[in-house]
Amino acid sequence: MFSAMLGEAWHAMGANRLRTFLTMLGMVIGVSAVVLMMAIGQGAEASVKRSISAMGSHLFVVLSGPPRMGGARTATGNAPSLNVRDATAMNELYGVVGVAPVTMGKGQVVYASNNWNTDIIGTTPEYMDIRGWSLSAGYPFSSSDTRSATRVALLGKTVVQNLFGEEDVDPVGKTIRINQRPFVVLGVLDSKGQTLDGRDQDDTIIVPLTTAQRKLFGNQLPGTVRQIMVQAESDNVMGMVEEALNSLLNQRHNIREGADSDFSVRNLTAIANSAAETARTMSLLLGAIASVSLLVGGIGIMNIMLVSVTERTREIGIRMAIGARERDILMQFLLEAIMISIVGCLIGIVIGVGGAILVSAFTQAEVIISSASVLIAFSVAASIGVFFGFYPARKAARLNPIEALRYQ
Repeated sequence: MFSAMLGEAWHAMGANRLRTFLTMLGMVIGVSAVVLMMAIGQGAEASVKRSISAMGSHLFVVLSGPPRMGGARTATGNAPSLNVRDATAMNELYGVVGVAPVTMGKGQVVYASNNWNTDIIGTTPEYMDIRGWSLSAGYPFSSSDTRSATRVALLGKTVVQNLFGEEDVDPVGKTIRINQRPFVVLGVLDSKGQTLDGRDQDDTIIVPLTTAQRKLFGNQLPGTVRQIMVQAESDNVMGMVEEALNSLLNQRHNIREGADSDFSVRNLTAIANSAAETARTMSLLLGAIASVSLLVGGIGIMNIMLVSVTERTREIGIRMAIGARERDILMQFLLEAIMISIVGCLIGIVIGVGGAILVSAFTQAEVIISSASVLIAFSVAASIGVFFGFYPARKAARLNPIEALRYQ
């Protein structure tokens, strides 16, 4: 009985192919839009999460400045108000598991006939653990390298590609020149990708802090640094650690209560979580906007099914006259609505997946086509077919057989 109804529904759909196609088009557009928008949104969310993971966990960055100089306020990080002794004191705070003073600058790097301008980070060995940065080759520098201001370096992937090109050369052990000074490559950093603001984290070289201060950038005030990276032991102590950092530095720098501090503490984890939440909200918003197309498609199905009921009123009367029950008529028209919805959904899924692949190929944007998003789109489309097809089917089932037979 059910298979006969399916065959009859398929025959009814084929009786007016153009109208069926136009009715189905709303579902096709709706489902393809949902699949495509969710793929783009989930790709953006995954990219943000990867950037957060690459940055490290439970992190603060303490920046020097901005103090007032002659009434003018300088940019954060420009004034040398932090020093290595501050970092040592921070390491004693409760809840702090790692501290790394950092000084940064740009440098011209040369190997053989190749050269590259990149970021130079001068820091201590703890920086690698705080950032969760491992090596793909070689080994990291040690505390003794920092004490001795040894000319050693760790190269990011981008630097390796630009200095050593496509040659099958192992950078470890090679001598490069940074700002005309020779450095031995100790290791190659694992790839970190881009930061949340789009900077390439692999376009960098890490050297010992004292080496950067004494032999690369110079330091008018010995021991000063531009920033200090601090890692807390867990999310639970982040607030307490932030308060302790502010209190400690105000005390060490003799900052009176109510006066402007000559440093700033930024919670990188909170900033990253905010970015992740924004990406997640955007993903849901894109899916919700695309879902409006499904609603429009459902209304189209209901309108066409109402027209179909009107056109087939005499047919319905004949069916009832020869013994068809109300539930048979109801099921007949409901199956037609569901079939239009499901076939349109399947076509929409194919178009949506194809569109996502094309977007990824032409824009290099990350897209994620998850089975969950496809399943959700299919389930919603089928539900819309049932919801918007029920009223026309119910109307057909409740027709008076005698009046239906008289209908012209």
